[in-house]
Amino acid sequence: MEHYTFQKDVATYCVTADYFPEGIAEAHRQLQALLPKNDRRDFFGISWPDKNGIIIYKAAAEIMEGESMPGLETFVIKNGPYNTLYINEYQKHPDSISHAFELLLKEHEVDPHGYCLEWYINERDVKCLVPLGKEYREFTGLNKE
Repeated sequence: MEHYTFQKDVATYCVTADYFPEGIAEAHRQLQALLPKNDRRDFFGISWPDKNGIIIYKAAAEIMEGESMPGLETFVIKNGPYNTLYINEYQKHPDSISHAFELLLKEHEVDPHGYCLEWYINERDVKCLVPLGKEYREFTGLNKE
């Protein structure tokens, strides 16, 4: 397990999956069809349980400078420290992402009000991240609140 720190907030456009996990691929297809092609754009998956324990999943894409897509849902990935696990060739190992989040969420310093974040590095690799809580940020001097 490694640490990664987002130095600034990352604004994203997103499409919410109709079902989890069955609707993930379709949400990503819908999002990519709505956005202009940009090879520098980062893609993400963002998920968390609602009050009933049902997982909400959003396919997300970085908003590029000067871009405006009115009507599209947005989500801000917060700056700060995250615990991470990197997965090579995740599509060859279908359970690898859920297994990574199981491990990440067991760590005591995780923000209990955070989310699970998939950062698609390329078509083969993904970085799984969970934000660290206030106590960890204060202890390490990374608290920006």
